[in-house]
Amino acid sequence: MSKTIVVPKNSPPPLAPYTPGVVANGVLYVSGMLAIDTAGQSVGVGDIRVQTRHVLEAIRAVVDAAGGSMSDITYSMIFLKDLADYQAMNETYAEYFDAAPPARYCIRADLVRPEFLVEIGAVAHLRHTSTSGSSEVVL
Repeated sequence: MSKTIVVPKNSPPPLAPYTPGVVANGVLYVSGMLAIDTAGQSVGVGDIRVQTRHVLEAIRAVVDAAGGSMSDITYSMIFLKDLADYQAMNETYAEYFDAAPPARYCIRADLVRPEFLVEIGAVAHLRHTSTSGSSEVVL
């Protein structure tokens, strides 16, 4: 099996040994994304809506770079620091998906920095597997 590493242009530096995305057999696996900018600074501290939007835009960048779209996402994993943010996160999340959103789960968890309120990972089944707008390595 070959796999393609997907790193969108202007990706933030990773906080651990991982890559933003990996495509294998037409399936894109997107790492858990956080509200972090290209300089490694936290975005939207204290604001779940800003952080959720930033995280979903980071996911969109990976999916786009892999040649897909947000409608290709079939599954997402959501981690919230505080379940009191569940409704506001959902309202922002719903802006990114049509009437048939992906399957998902959402749990409360401590995140890697105390200022992070949400982390989202995703799986997308790509209609095609060409990558664009990314640095890629085929393994």
